[in-house]
Amino acid sequence: QVQLVESGGGLVQAGNSLRLSCAASGKIFSLSTMAWYRQSPGKQRELVAAITDDGTTNYTDSAKGRFTISRGNAKNTVYLDMDNLKPEDTAVYFCYARMSPSTGWGAGNERNYWGQGTQVTVSS
Repeated sequence: QVQLVESGGGLVQAGNSLRLSCAASGKIFSLSTMAWYRQSPGKQRELVAAITDDGTTNYTDSAKGRFTISRGNAKNTVYLDMDNLKPEDTAVYFCYARMSPSTGWGAGNERNYWGQGTQVTVSS
């Protein structure tokens, strides 16, 4: 069973830093784009940052210059380093990956996978 497991959320004061981690596990045939989304109460889930399998990155405007997305050497792990956090960064952060599971006959259907979410709270 393919899944994403996140860690690293918590409560921090404004101006401080946090690192979120997400690892894909299970029988994975292929894994392409990984990303971080976030959702605040009453708001839609929004893309924070994404990284492709060749290392191309994309950030939402509010994250540019403060957040850095990266992948581990094994490519099945994604990190989000968040610096100079602001109260408006408070949200549940979700890991995302586009993956194909490995089946007994080869690759399964490629689809979107989501982590369970990790709470980030930034106090002023």
